[in-house]
Amino acid sequence: MDEPKHQIRAQYTDSTITVYQAYAPGIGLPAAREGRFPEAWQRDRMTWIKPSFLWMMYRCGWGTKEGQETVLAVEITRQGFAWALAHACLSHYVQDLHADHAEWKRQLKRAPARVQWDPERDLRLQPLAHRSLQLGLSGEAAHLYADEWIVSIKDVTPLARTIHAHVRPR
Repeated sequence: MDEPKHQIRAQYTDSTITVYQAYAPGIGLPAAREGRFPEAWQRDRMTWIKPSFLWMMYRCGWGTKEGQETVLAVEITRQGFAWALAHACLSHYVQDLHADHAEWKRQLKRAPARVQWDPERDLRLQPLAHRSLQLGLSGEAAHLYADEWIVSIKDVTPLARTIHAHVRPR
């Protein structure tokens, strides 16, 4: 069976979807403990959520990169996720989708969310032919994410480290 090139691959229920982020312990540990982001989390900057666990592991180096040592599984409402997608703009210009480059730039500036498709990764973090979604949230979307969409936040750093121990070259 061929994988669709663009597909949102995620753990989900009828009402929630799990996305992943990685933070320094000063943000990640309180977020997991309290079930919400601490005051130090900046609502006014773009935050990228990733439905693909393996793409997050690639991005954070299995939780070993500086400032990304705490890997979080953030369960959010599917309604919120759908809102973000409906209000998103592609992070790059596509001639067949946009009237022109200037119009895409205007859409990008206004959109509270950005869609970016990156190569999905295998267990050894090698790129695959199909793509995984990253969703950038800013402005209204970042505030809604932090204040309304979050159902739970779990520290999955131990899981990341366990899997990494099994797949890293010896």
